[in-house]
Amino acid sequence: MPQYQVATPQRTYSALIERSAITGLKGFIPSGCGRIFVVTTRDVWDLQGDRLRAALGGTAFEVLFFAGGEANKRISEVEQLAVQMVEAGADRSSLLIAFGGGIVTDITGFLAAIFMRGIPVIQIPTTLLAQVDAAIGGKTGVNLTVGKNLAGSFHQPLVVLIDPAVLGTLPEREYRAGLYEVIKAGIIVDAPLFRLFAERRTEVLAQVPEVVDHLIAEAVRIKAEVVSADEKESGLRRILNFGHTFGHALEAETRYTRFLHGEAVSWGMRAATYLADGLGMLPETDRAEILSVLDNYGPIPPLDGIPVASLQALLLHDKKTIQQRIHFVLPVKIGQVKVVADVPETRVQRAIERALADCQNV
Repeated sequence: MPQYQVATPQRTYSALIERSAITGLKGFIPSGCGRIFVVTTRDVWDLQGDRLRAALGGTAFEVLFFAGGEANKRISEVEQLAVQMVEAGADRSSLLIAFGGGIVTDITGFLAAIFMRGIPVIQIPTTLLAQVDAAIGGKTGVNLTVGKNLAGSFHQPLVVLIDPAVLGTLPEREYRAGLYEVIKAGIIVDAPLFRLFAERRTEVLAQVPEVVDHLIAEAVRIKAEVVSADEKESGLRRILNFGHTFGHALEAETRYTRFLHGEAVSWGMRAATYLADGLGMLPETDRAEILSVLDNYGPIPPLDGIPVASLQALLLHDKKTIQQRIHFVLPVKIGQVKVVADVPETRVQRAIERALADCQNV
């Protein structure tokens, strides 16, 4: 069982990767635990609920259903879930279990962080994107109309149980969206991982088990190492935001309804690659390789009708913008990135234009 330790001042915990990892859930429930609440969506529960029920082995729990979708990832939804918990008798001894994709892991983690000033949470991600990124590292939050994840908290889980077998019921589009977060990991710190995507596309898309398990393990290892070094994104952890500054602006501009998060990150990586190219930071061969891999794992929905000026304005609302200085994570070669601020607006505009032009419905 591959497992990686995430060591933070708040807590040290494991991210466990194994087919049937869910079966070990009961062993991570704290002694003296009060009421247990599982936050999930109807579709996930219908497909995978029996596995979680069996893992709890007769332990009583209550299911709280979240509507799902980025458009519902709002504070009002967190309040509704909290009210349901209170009405069901929740207290400071209660435990939350997030059972779903990245939106569920984010919103459940945030609920755990603020309910009665903090209760424990166990993360069981059921999408590839959640397994390799969202469920690990304790970043939780919800969206505001003006930006992605602008209300949130750092709240580390007791454990992250990653079962690649659950991906078998994942729609192809969701699977591809998750792949972009693994591609991101390769671009920022792990050139061999990136090369795997370039050389073994057929196996990756066919979800060959040993290939999928390897991709997940490598992405989790990278995330665990980076978070352990920088829990609250004051330094090294910022590199994990490659593609996210532009991607979050795209999600906000389209009201979180047109793109899956991974798809927006894919486009954001494209824009960031063009920006690095325009600034003379990235060799032409590396730029071409990055864009080729992004193309090979697409397509993403077309970006027709997206105003350049609107995207550029939304960049100012990104969490990584400090005192009106936008910080971009830009590749300098495959396997290495750099955080850059004070980029000329004309360069940013040109990068957005080039990335939008690549993704038109032609």
